[in-house]
Amino acid sequence: MELTILMPCLNEALTVAASVAEARSFLARTGIEGEVLVSDNGSDDGSPELALQAGARVVYARTRGYGAALIEGIAQARGRYVIMGDCDRSYDFAHLDAFVDRLRQGDALVMGNRFAGAKLPGAMPPLHRYLGNPVLSFIGRVFFRTHIRDFHCGLRGFDREAMLGLNLVSTGMEFASEMVVKVAMARLPISEVPTTLRPDGRDRPPHLRTWRDGWRHLKFLLIFCPRWLFFYPGLVAIMLGLLGFISLLSGPFQVRHVGLGVHSFLYMSALIVLGVQWVQMAMLTQWMGALFGLVPRPGWIDRLRPWVSTEKGLLVALAGFTSGLVWSAMLLLEWRGSGFSALDPTQVMRSAIPAVTLMIVGLQIGAGSMFASALQFCWSSVAGQKSHGKT
Repeated sequence: MELTILMPCLNEALTVAASVAEARSFLARTGIEGEVLVSDNGSDDGSPELALQAGARVVYARTRGYGAALIEGIAQARGRYVIMGDCDRSYDFAHLDAFVDRLRQGDALVMGNRFAGAKLPGAMPPLHRYLGNPVLSFIGRVFFRTHIRDFHCGLRGFDREAMLGLNLVSTGMEFASEMVVKVAMARLPISEVPTTLRPDGRDRPPHLRTWRDGWRHLKFLLIFCPRWLFFYPGLVAIMLGLLGFISLLSGPFQVRHVGLGVHSFLYMSALIVLGVQWVQMAMLTQWMGALFGLVPRPGWIDRLRPWVSTEKGLLVALAGFTSGLVWSAMLLLEWRGSGFSALDPTQVMRSAIPAVTLMIVGLQIGAGSMFASALQFCWSSVAGQKSHGKT
């Protein structure tokens, strides 16, 4: 079978039969061997029965959620290609020719673009049209280096086997983002075609909750791009911290009418510590994602392997911590030499801050190196299990 037209469904009694009929009319017109599959997500208004009467095959997703319904539907689909869309009459299932053409040409994912097609009056709330979708789609393009202009269009087609290989796991509305992100990260061919968006035919509010689901989409984009979430902010923090740290190391100085002294010195130290932590978090987060099969294995792991090891990391950590400890010991000796009398707090802090910074950064690097070693052990164990499973 070539094509499955998949529709997630939760209490769509007013529109599901018409949506199924429209999809079946497309199959009849084009002569494509296909099916209409409705993945019901716990409807209690007779939607599954109406879908069956209209000629669809119905499967039931036990886990609640938009993504859960689609995951079950993709698993149960019989077609080589799947075109999915909501059965609320907002999408035009009668004219899917452009999706099928792109899929036959080898694209792994074909996205509908509601902004390039016709949007009938009342089809999209202004907040979604002018803020939510454009902003989230822009972030997705920047983070994942893809050309997709409409990240969240619900009408999309894909190669079923390619999609099953991406380990899609999101059960909520962020499933829409996960699909695009993982296709982009796997460097699979992806394209867009204009699509028509109509006002839906419901007599109730949509399942989508603007702020809640918008945040879930944004959170997903951030989590799957530790480069922007942790790495770039961490590098900026380290560079700003080092610049201020070095400038203040010899003493206070003026920036126009603003005097920067030992208190600014402390904040520069905090920036360095925070930056080192964020850079480590970026590397470890991406590695963990690869370990659990959520993202492809990043190439930088293999590129850094000849230069980085647990032992080298521990040596750097030991050097930093020992330097800070020795510096602190020198301060202690100076205090003892004064008979443990009160010292100038500004002068003491000018030495204590870099000493403590070196010790904290050293400990951070050491802990990160050991955690990376544990991840490497897990990676080797998983790889060994997979290789044994194949033999």
